[in-house]
Amino acid sequence: MARVVVVGSINMDMVVATGTFPRLGETLFGTRFSTHPGGKGANQAVAAARLGAHVTMVGCVGSDAFGGEMKATLEREGVDTRHVSTGREATGIASITVSGGDNAIIVVPGANHELSAAHVDRASDAFAQADVILAQLETPLETVLHAARRARELGKPFFLNPAPAVALSDELIALATLLTPNEHELATALQTPAGAWSETLARMPGRIAMTHGKDGAYFADETGALVHQPGFSVNAVDSTGAGDTFNGALAAFWHLGLREAVRRANAAGALSVTRAGAQGGMPTLAELEAFLNAQAEPAARAEQAHQA
Repeated sequence: MARVVVVGSINMDMVVATGTFPRLGETLFGTRFSTHPGGKGANQAVAAARLGAHVTMVGCVGSDAFGGEMKATLEREGVDTRHVSTGREATGIASITVSGGDNAIIVVPGANHELSAAHVDRASDAFAQADVILAQLETPLETVLHAARRARELGKPFFLNPAPAVALSDELIALATLLTPNEHELATALQTPAGAWSETLARMPGRIAMTHGKDGAYFADETGALVHQPGFSVNAVDSTGAGDTFNGALAAFWHLGLREAVRRANAAGALSVTRAGAQGGMPTLAELEAFLNAQAEPAARAEQAHQA
């Protein structure tokens, strides 16, 4: 069982569905309202836990009802919340209006912006026992940098999902064992030309696993050669949380090596889009293994037929 520490955000997503977006000053009736646990940090923690990892969450919620609900949700998933602190601000929320195939989102970070270096230091026991430390960018950048420094001091792999995308400092790039952007996040994070991602991956062999939607993922091996892990064909329902599932899975399976971890993370991400909701679609370890076995059977039959 991999031991994963996630340093990151915890949000409550509030979703309103409506026939059309309201104009300035206009009041409309919506058709549906729902709440969903979210935040990139919490999502990635749940993804790793469902895939068999022992996960410790380092984050911050408010003293409001959402804060209690978010901690309870993480605990039901088996995530250790000893290092989820209660801040002065309200729990972070995302207010999402959905109409047709479009959405409009307002994020209020709330307590997520209170997560500090002191919170990271108080989780030193979890850091010392971790196999992987995973962070994103929905909490203060200085806190992420401090977590990266602590990981380096302890000789622990530090994964950074650079989302939402910002330009990263040279120090943070150097401290990251693995960066996990999509194509657009990669260009922003490393300040490289759009479309030049293959050259960027080749310059950083084994240090970037770039997601590319249904096309799968790419990385460069130790020689700098580009490796493509193809996507898995599924009936997509909701792509929300696919990237977070990929990241949680990558951390959970890191002990198997980059190539196999990326393959499994790709499969987990594909499975996650077959059900609605960010955390709602995340697969269990049993579901992932069954899916991979089912994918392998046609290939095995084709190989047998070829040999015959």
